[in-house]
Parts: sequence; structure tokens; C-alpha cells
Amino acid sequence: MPPPSSSSADELKALRAELASMKSELRVVTVERDLLREKLKAYQRQQFAAKSEARAVEQRDLFLNEAEAHAAGCEPALESGAEQSIGVGAHARKKRGRKPLDPMLPRAIVRHELPESERVCAHDGHVLVEIGAEISEQLDIVPQQVRVIQHQRVKYACPCCDLGIKVTPAPARIIPKGLLTESALAWVVVSKFADALPLYRIAALLHRFGGDLSRGTLAASVVRVGMAVQPLINLMRDHLLEADIVYGDETTVQVLKEPGRTAQRKSFMWVQMSDTGPPVRLFSYSPTRSAAQATALYAGIEPGAVLMTDGYEPYNNVADTNQLVHLGCWAHARRYMIEAEENLPKSQRGRDHPVSEFTRLIGQLFVIESRCQNMTPADRLLVRQRESHVILEQIEGLLLRQLDAVLPQSAFGKALHYLQGQWPKLIRFVENGAWPISNNACENAIRPFTVGRKNWLFYDTVAGANAAANLYSLIETCKANSVEPYRYMISLFKALPSARTADDYDSLLPWRESVADTPSRPVLAG
Repeated sequence: MPPPSSSSADELKALRAELASMKSELRVVTVERDLLREKLKAYQRQQFAAKSEARAVEQRDLFLNEAEAHAAGCEPALESGAEQSIGVGAHARKKRGRKPLDPMLPRAIVRHELPESERVCAHDGHVLVEIGAEISEQLDIVPQQVRVIQHQRVKYACPCCDLGIKVTPAPARIIPKGLLTESALAWVVVSKFADALPLYRIAALLHRFGGDLSRGTLAASVVRVGMAVQPLINLMRDHLLEADIVYGDETTVQVLKEPGRTAQRKSFMWVQMSDTGPPVRLFSYSPTRSAAQATALYAGIEPGAVLMTDGYEPYNNVADTNQLVHLGCWAHARRYMIEAEENLPKSQRGRDHPVSEFTRLIGQLFVIESRCQNMTPADRLLVRQRESHVILEQIEGLLLRQLDAVLPQSAFGKALHYLQGQWPKLIRFVENGAWPISNNACENAIRPFTVGRKNWLFYDTVAGANAAANLYSLIETCKANSVEPYRYMISLFKALPSARTADDYDSLLPWRESVADTPSRPVLAG
């Protein structure tokens, strides 16, 4: 058989090179296809799938749906009193019944009496006498009542001349010559910022009860009230920056009329909360999410304090500049692993896949924290060092084995690189029993804002955004201090015009008893 010619050998070599090139291109195309499929599944899940992050079986008690939890123990309310203990065999169980109504609620007594013709003893004919009454209670709700407060400032004059005329001065108001009373202002503020009602719905609600107010009037009143409480916000920031542990987070917001910016551009609402000292929740508006804004918000924080945030880079600069102990958020690390797990085919999910093992191990950290929730920091530290430290070693070993074996652009690869970049901050919580494991507390504080954002969608002006930040701060701080926001707002709006000194304003903070416990009768029941 004659040897192949040189031209045939060259052609064969060229074909082999072309085939190798095609295989390489095919591998690239396959990887790109898989990444696009993964992104498509992520978008579909974001739009249509359930938002629950619960995955591991041992975490079902931590992430149980609240409605299901209540429904499991819910029974029809009876005409009985509070829960009582009933002995059954060798144990005692609670008798189910209606929870007593709040004894502090005002009560209207309705007496039900027998007609005089029936107040006769059927046995001997004597007239029956009253010996007591059987009492049952129902909860009654009075809908919004709109009324007008007419102020009459009495004028006085000298009967002998025309020079001695005097008029009783007008009382100080939070909005000079404002149309709404303090109670009405409080109702509007709480309805918008606590109950997430946009102003056009509040205006429509008032209109049904005879209050014909425009949305513009309500908006202008809210903005002026939000600006008037600025001294209290400044004092609250001072208290927050003195705390030993501070949380930070941010979310998007849209402002339509902002100089130099289009209406479509996203701005940001920053949230800060304290974990020691008086509970403080602070909202701050900013058109940017820059490191300069983050630095300004934390300027003056005590060196050595603890800062808990997600992995957003400007927080690293804040921690380094102020010499803070920076903690990472395990909830975010877990969330990225869950997203990567949901991109897998169902047949590949389970304990045998590394991403499922990550979610299981991280879930165990939260199970330990749940068990230690009511412990002292010292006891919690012992449990963390005994149990959590072992799990952290397992997570680190799994991270090192998988980091270079996964495509970096994939969801799993991004989750691994987030975990690697945050690792020094993530493992720091085991050094102190008082330090948090996640930023969930701050995310819960920001949730009322995000719920309201779905209703009112945007702010019209920067002044409105700043006023909203101040009022959200007051209402969420009230909630954190177990203070009823509506009653607090009424007392605050009445006392604020008379405040002059720093001590005067300090006495009006939500956790001060002088304001928090002041009783008041609402004009509008919200």
C-alpha cells in the first residue's frame, strides 16, 4: 500500500485541528447555553415562584408559614373566659376559649332586664329582686368620625375707650394655621406609614365620612410634620451611634422630581438600627448608594462597635474608617445557596449535591441560634464554640473543595465566591455570644417600608422622601419600644411646638414615659 502523500497528511492534520476547534467552540456554546438557562430559570422563579427560603427539614419550625401556624391552633371563639387548666388523668391541658378583651378599653354597659310582668316567682307569687348579673362582652368598633373643632379666641375691649382691645392668643401648633388637628395629623401619618395606605386612599376614606380633603392638602401636611420632627431624629441618631451593636441595610425608592435626575432613576432608603440601649430604627433618604453616603451615615459611631451588614462593599470602608468589628450575614450566604440549588434539575437536588449540603449545614447554624435565643450571651458563646464552630469547619472544607470545581459565572459559583469573600466576617460571630449571626433583624425593620412601597410606588419630591424617612423612623422606633404609634403621635404633635431646648426634645423620644404613656382620646379612630 503506497504511503499517503504529503498533501493528504496536511489535509488530515487540518481536519483534526478544525475538529478540535469545533469541540472547543461547542464546549463554550454549551456553557453559555447552560448559563442562559440558569438565568432564565432564575427570572421565572423571581416572577412566579414562592418566595419562601425554607428548604432543610430540620428548619421547618424556623420558617413555618405564619398563617398555617395560627390556623393549626385556631378554633371558633366561644362565650367563655380565658384559657383555663383542666386536669385530665396524669396531666393538665388548657381549656380553649376566647381571650379576654383588653381591660383598658372603654366599656359601654347595656343592661338587659326582664319586663315587670315576668319578675314574679312562679312558685309563691312574690316579686323577684335583683341579685346580680351574668356578664358577657363583645368588641364593638366605631368607624371613622370626622368632626370640626371650632376655636373661638375671645376678644376683650375697654368699655371707656377704643385703645384697650385684646385678643386671646392662638395656641401653638405643629403646623401654624394648619387645617388638621393633632389627632387628625396622627391618624393620617399612622395610616400612611404604619398601615401602608397611600394618600389618595386616605382622602377617599375621609370623603366617605364627610371629610372632603384633597390629596395635595394631605401631602403638604405630611411633609411639614416630617420636617418638624427633625430635632428628634437628630437625637435618635446620637443614641444609635452610641450603641455597641448597629445593623445596616438599604433598599430602592423612586423620586419623580429630583434636580439633575430623571424620574426613572432609582434612589435609596438607608436603614440603621441599634441592638443595645434604647431600640432605635432610622431611615435616611439618599439619591445614591455610594461609599460617601454610607460614611456620612455612620460618622461619629463609637470605635470598637459592632456593625452587622450584608456584603455591600461601602460597609467595608465604614468599618475600616471607624475601626469597627464587621460581621457578615449568614442569611445572605444561605439565600445565594438556595438560589443556586433551585437552578438544579430536581433529580440532582438532595444531600448528595454540594449546594444542598451547603444549605443543610448553614441551616444547622440557624437551628443552633434558635435553640440559644433565650440564653445569656455567656451561655450562647459556649454553645457556639462547642457546636457552631464544628459546623463552620465543615462548611470551610466543603468550600475549599468546590471553589475551583464550579464555573464562576454560574449561580453556584457566585454563591461560593460570595461565601469566600465574606468568610472572615461570617465566622466572627462565634467570638462573642452577644453578636448576631445575620442581618435579618434589620431586614425585618425595613419590611414595613417595602410593603408600603408596593402601594404608593414613589415619592413626588425630595422633601417628601426626607419627611417620609423621618416619620418611618418614629413609627418603627415606637414599635420597637412597644409604644402604640397613634397615641404617641398625638402626644408628640401637641408637645412639639412648646419644645425649645435639647432636654425638651429628649423628653419627647418614643421610649420616654412622659410621652409614651400619655393617654388621649382619639378624634379619628384609625
